Amino acid sequence: MCIRDRLERALPADAGEVASLYLEARRQALGAIPPVFGTDERVLDWLSARLRNGEECWVTRDEKGVSAFMLLEPGWLDQLYVRVDRIGQGLGSELVKKAKEVLPDGMRLWTFQSNTSAHRFYERHGFVVIEKTDGSNNEENAPDVCYEWRPQAI
Repeated sequence: MCIRDRLERALPADAGEVASLYLEARRQALGAIPPVFGTDERVLDWLSARLRNGEECWVTRDEKGVSAFMLLEPGWLDQLYVRVDRIGQGLGSELVKKAKEVLPDGMRLWTFQSNTSAHRFYERHGFVVIEKTDGSNNEENAPDVCYEWRPQAI
């Protein structure tokens, strides 16, 4: 992580910035991942509700604002996105490191089968494929893959 970034727990007031990053990252990744299901307002409402409910959201910040974020649920890394101008600078890795601290017994995540750069990223961090689906159980109806990370036995 760059010296100019700081990692911190998101607050409900951060929902707008987090939603903007999510929407822009998804738009920039079209082709690798399908379009967002629903409107921008729906995404803002969804993320605002999650932050208001105290769900665990971590962000990195730089001089422009939120540079990356992840949402965690018990046993799951639910969302991880990096602002387009900051991809490849270690922010995603820093968030995965934090996820492993918060969820030391292991975690799972879903990503789209078409998102091969995410596959490489998660596999570099020790995640392994445990399931592939046809996408009939996600909003986008796009084939996806479930990854799992478990700590190494000592």
